[in-house]
Amino acid sequence: MLRWQNLFLLLLVSTTATAKTLYKYKDDQGRWYFTDKPPVTQHKVETRLLKPAPKQRVRLEKTGSPSNLAFYLINQYPGPIEVAIDWEQPTNLVSIPELPKRFVIEPGKSDTLFSISAIGQTTSSQTFTLQYQYVVGRPLPHYSRQTAYWPPLAPGSHFRVTQAFNGEFSHTDPQNRYAVDIMMPIGTPIYAARDGVVLEVENDFFSSGTQQAYANKANSIRILHDDGSMAIYAHLALEKALVTPGLRVQAGELIGYSGNTGFSSGPHLHFAVQINQGMALTSVPFEFLDANQHAFEPQPGSWLEGINPKP
Repeated sequence: MLRWQNLFLLLLVSTTATAKTLYKYKDDQGRWYFTDKPPVTQHKVETRLLKPAPKQRVRLEKTGSPSNLAFYLINQYPGPIEVAIDWEQPTNLVSIPELPKRFVIEPGKSDTLFSISAIGQTTSSQTFTLQYQYVVGRPLPHYSRQTAYWPPLAPGSHFRVTQAFNGEFSHTDPQNRYAVDIMMPIGTPIYAARDGVVLEVENDFFSSGTQQAYANKANSIRILHDDGSMAIYAHLALEKALVTPGLRVQAGELIGYSGNTGFSSGPHLHFAVQINQGMALTSVPFEFLDANQHAFEPQPGSWLEGINPKP
């Protein structure tokens, strides 16, 4: 009989999480009550934010008989992902097609990706381990920039760029090398910089700091564009996202509010354009548009003006 095990290796900067607010209060008899729903009471209520619990969005599933297993994937993102699958191959087992192999998976349930079966007649049990990792977005090995972006700001507003491309503080890795940090107060409206489909929303993180432990704890919105690139809007406010995965948004549409969550030294918006390149999210250079629709590369210390893309 074949036995199988999954080893989950996720390459995303952040994972979906669901935070809970715990409400605590006493009744007239002095008894404590705890609930995750806002209580209807005249007594003093204490609240506490609980740590978000990760949610699995991609699952490898199996079907078939013990001697001939078939495997497929469930992709709960509203856009494509790339998955790399490998295994520790024991004797007397074969995979068709041969592993390791990469697959591009559209939203929903995939067709059968591969099967594993015994070679010849065997009565002994076999154990094998499957390993898979995934990256959001379709692989774009030959991506070229096709459009400029509207500043993700309210029309008429002005905010300063404090860190731009190749910034020495935190823009030194491939995911963030071509990013901009825009200083603004918590609660500043954030607008879509380009048309696209909301791919991912992180909405439940509530803390920040400059320790590495905060690197994966920023609220964010990821929007997939028609050319396969993705804009990431990060360090957003707790529970203030106005969009949900699968929703199509237009440039200039209000999507959420700025905050100070995750790896951050102060309130700001982190904006970058990323692509899937070689099973890794990689930022790419981009340009903003000014009031005259002239494209320009953002520079540290410069000011961005919010513009209505549909005057």
